[in-house]
Amino acid sequence: MRFEEVLQQAKSHRVAMGIGALALVVAAVVLWPSGQAAKPMGKPGGPDGRPVPVVTAVVGRKDVPIYLDALGTVQAYNTVTVRSRVDGELVEVLFKEGQDVKAGEVLAQIDPRTYRAQYEQALAVRDKDFAQLEAARRDLARYVSLGDRVTGQSVDTQRALVRQLEASVRVDEASISNAKTMLGYTVITSPIDGRTGIRLVDRGNIVRAADAAGLVTLTQIQPISVIFTLPQQSLPAISDRMRLDGKLAVLALQPETKLQVDMGELELVDNQIDQTTGTIKLKAVMPNAERRLWPGGFVNVRLLLSIREGGLVIPAPAVQRGPQGSYVFVVGADRTVEMRAIKVAAFEGDQALVEAGVEENETVVVDGTAKLAQGSRITTGEERGGDGKGKGGGRRPEGKGGAS
Repeated sequence: MRFEEVLQQAKSHRVAMGIGALALVVAAVVLWPSGQAAKPMGKPGGPDGRPVPVVTAVVGRKDVPIYLDALGTVQAYNTVTVRSRVDGELVEVLFKEGQDVKAGEVLAQIDPRTYRAQYEQALAVRDKDFAQLEAARRDLARYVSLGDRVTGQSVDTQRALVRQLEASVRVDEASISNAKTMLGYTVITSPIDGRTGIRLVDRGNIVRAADAAGLVTLTQIQPISVIFTLPQQSLPAISDRMRLDGKLAVLALQPETKLQVDMGELELVDNQIDQTTGTIKLKAVMPNAERRLWPGGFVNVRLLLSIREGGLVIPAPAVQRGPQGSYVFVVGADRTVEMRAIKVAAFEGDQALVEAGVEENETVVVDGTAKLAQGSRITTGEERGGDGKGKGGGRRPEGKGGAS
């Protein structure tokens, strides 16, 4: 009986040892990759330790324009609501809706008969008073020529009558001028060069000077205005440039395609800052020769603030962003990369203007940065035997060569 117990204990001990050995094997398999990853591999490269294929470009210099971007609203350079200045029947409408008109061109005609009669009446009154004035002047001349045979009181009275009639004639001249002006108002002309809108009153209606709607609205679209706003922080730089250059160029772009629609000049910086938004309003004037801008539309606006001559430029995709700010991967002579912080002044198109961090003729990585780290080895199309010009012009590697 004791022998069987010993045998049973021996079997249990062997089973426990087998389970323990199996656990050790499983732990070794699980921990093997992390252990391998912890081993030093020298300078880092790709996931398999080989050089990372990238596209590079050389830091160069060029003149770079500095723009301030904003959203603008197109407005007519002048807007006029044409109203009648006299009351009467609208007998003629001489314009078509949407017609281009010149300043002084006749747009409509009010019935002039009443105002012509008033004008002729004023002429008649003037002629009557002028005839009386001429008679009074002759009588005064006779009184003066008679000398002592006419009392001084009679001469003074006649002289006063002459002056009274002269004043009456001047009043008549003013009445004639007023009547002539009112008669002229029956012909309604365009005050500006512009384009007519929808006709608001039809022929045959009675129009009055007090009517608020008017006959038609004219808008001047050549030239045309663009109103836009910029942060108040931009005001000192704009003011400085205007003092130096006088005028600043402004570009209008289509919001959808970003294509340039027109180019004009900055005409006005508003005289106060909007305290609710902290922005300043500006006005640009565009020639609008092709009429691609229309009142009420929206455009993207680019104000050309200055041109940085000989600025350091790199392709925009080379700029990476991290917790500490912008940086690039600079390629060293040993084909390893260095993470270097840079200061970007502006982005223009597909290029970045760099103020500090890189030097002219240094090489930076444009594409393939996802697998890079400090000290990573890289390879370009030239090293791989392809015909790509990654280092010279930033093109992607081509050809049959693979990563070495």
